[in-house]
Amino acid sequence: MSHAPAPRPARPPGYWERIDRIVSQAPPLTDAQRARLRVIFHQTDVTKEAA
Repeated sequence: MSHAPAPRPARPPGYWERIDRIVSQAPPLTDAQRARLRVIFHQTDVTKEAA
């Protein structure tokens, strides 16, 4: 039996603008970082549960 996730609370004014500002100031990812993220996001659910 699956339950629907609880609704997220409303974001305060300027929330996404702040996120955009933080992201734009971050240095670009290295090739190694991108490769690691690619592996993480493409793992099967079984592998993720075992971690």
